[in-house]
Amino acid sequence: MWTEYSIMRTIRVRNEQRAGALGQLLVALGNAGALAGEISLIRMDHKHVVRDIVVYVSQQSDLDLVVEAVKATDGSELVEIRDDVLELHQGGKIAVRSRYKIDTLQDLRRVYTPGVAGVCRVIENDASQARRYTAIPHLIAIVTDGTAILGLGDIGPLAGMPVMEGKAALMESLVGLSGMPILLKTKDTKDIIRTVQNIALTFGAIQLEDISAPRCFDIEEALIETLDRPVMHDDQHGTAVVVAAALMNALRKVERSLDEVTVGQIGLGAAGLSIARMMMQESGRPVLGADLDPGATRRLEKAGGRAASLREIMDACDVVVSTTGVPGLIKKAWVRPGQIILALSNPSPEIEPEEALAAGAAFAADGKVVNNVLGFPGILRGAVDSGTPKLTMEMYLAAAHAIADMTPEGDLVPNPLNRAVHRAVARAVARTALDQGLARQDLTGYFEGAPGRS
Repeated sequence: MWTEYSIMRTIRVRNEQRAGALGQLLVALGNAGALAGEISLIRMDHKHVVRDIVVYVSQQSDLDLVVEAVKATDGSELVEIRDDVLELHQGGKIAVRSRYKIDTLQDLRRVYTPGVAGVCRVIENDASQARRYTAIPHLIAIVTDGTAILGLGDIGPLAGMPVMEGKAALMESLVGLSGMPILLKTKDTKDIIRTVQNIALTFGAIQLEDISAPRCFDIEEALIETLDRPVMHDDQHGTAVVVAAALMNALRKVERSLDEVTVGQIGLGAAGLSIARMMMQESGRPVLGADLDPGATRRLEKAGGRAASLREIMDACDVVVSTTGVPGLIKKAWVRPGQIILALSNPSPEIEPEEALAAGAAFAADGKVVNNVLGFPGILRGAVDSGTPKLTMEMYLAAAHAIADMTPEGDLVPNPLNRAVHRAVARAVARTALDQGLARQDLTGYFEGAPGRS
């Protein structure tokens, strides 16, 4: 299936100028196990045609087969093979730039010395003016120790920097926030807490990213208790919000409601435990949870859930959510007719949706369609716009409902690049902050406006 083809390359090929040459090459690529994507004409003369062909393969070794296939095809010559993703990352994906042009000495005196001294005095006399006269409200710290990067695991903070840059780029593009990656060369929980506490004054909010469980729970809890600005571990709450929205829509498709189904959560790490907590908050019913770590199941029970085995969950639950990172964990024979199965591990799910549906599941999806980017930009935008000192479960649930309500008919979740979705999420979070008495900013007209970039 398409999702198995995770490696993309662009090959530049020179073909003889004759009928059927391109078709012959495409057949050879298919026989080598590659999928052909976009084809771009580079140049053409009376003898040759040069094209760029995007190819997708499932593993690195398949690229060698692609190269051999081109070489073995009569009338085709491989000019080069490129990794477009690596090329895009050259020089990084983000930069800090001035909002104003500085072309004259007058400009210099206004943005820096001597004019800036007066602004410093204003803030010295009234710290609340920093919100008006500095970038702090829209600066977001994206903090990682590199211990749980995507599905790659503990690869270190430096290797995780491209992910942090990606988060920052999405924040700026979708909601106009300025994300600042912070790479921590320590795994010590207390060191991480102290470091974030000491730099927090620079930022309007703190996003913890790719920090492994169970340390992530203690780190987030300590920072929420000690800082006066929003703190969110995206792997927990961003994931849970989007999964909750997807589940709301899946239940609508099968004409059931969350308060009448039994939910099972397989895998109780950062994402799994947060998903279980959100489901229990929304439904008022205990979630059954399974994990190999006894500490994880104890955390679930403390939150009001019930420990269970994998088979107990498959036998008893109407809805099964899995975030274990173990491909093929759920066997086709275990799926019961009418179940909803969200097997969310990337790049390979615990069970392929097609298998689950063939076994009788009423609805099935994998992690490819459940993307955190639907959640964290709007959540953070609504939080900093409202000035709330913390994010609450009610705010996260409001974000989930906003995402679910913005989903087009027939889809599980909306397009993550639809900026209207992120504006709706921001408004939902800000409205909930206002309703909870946590908004510290004047939101007059906010809900008729459009927070973030248009």
